[in-house]
Amino acid sequence: MEELWQERYQKHKNMEIIAISRSIRISPRKVRLVADSIRNLSLEKALNALEMTQKRGASVLNTVFKSAIANAVNNAKKKREDLIIKGIEVWDGPAMKRYHPSTRGRVHPYKKRSSHIKIILEVKE
Repeated sequence: MEELWQERYQKHKNMEIIAISRSIRISPRKVRLVADSIRNLSLEKALNALEMTQKRGASVLNTVFKSAIANAVNNAKKKREDLIIKGIEVWDGPAMKRYHPSTRGRVHPYKKRSSHIKIILEVKE
């Protein structure tokens, strides 16, 4: 099985390593705030920034980053020092529709939003 993985990753030298996390129960707007702040940083600086950021989206992005790094090191047999961030994508997931009771028997609808996160790493030459 390990030989199969090595063959797959050896064919493409500039292959992208991807980690995706789906249907995370946090609004994509909140995750994008943190993602935009670390988009052009190096890998180590981005991880340090995520550890220090006091936003809720930072912990979610941190777990996806660690998953992407683990994919690169374990599956693709790449060195952690050679990795760079190629892209971070955050888009809307499914929203749960809920209702808030109001006066005179009325209701006000709202959505509990979720997000999908995709981190793409690349090996620098």
